[in-house]
Amino acid sequence: MPDPFDTDYVNLTSPAVAHYAILPSDTLDLPVRPRAIYVNTTGTAALQDNDGGTVSYELQAGAVLSMRPTRVLATGTTAQLVAWY
Repeated sequence: MPDPFDTDYVNLTSPAVAHYAILPSDTLDLPVRPRAIYVNTTGTAALQDNDGGTVSYELQAGAVLSMRPTRVLATGTTAQLVAWY
């Protein structure tokens, strides 16, 4: 399919062009660091940042987090999440 925007500069404010279902893990980083996270089902997400700090968020289905975690921990995560990148 033609894409008239395929040569545009991509940055954090441009729309995402790909996505994947996040599989939480206590030991593995995300395969691709997302631009944002979409919440498929209500629950809690334990997100780890660059420095290894973890914060848990109570999330509602349909929310979009403008957060770029390195890891989503299995321990403490009950929400189903989708990464946008």
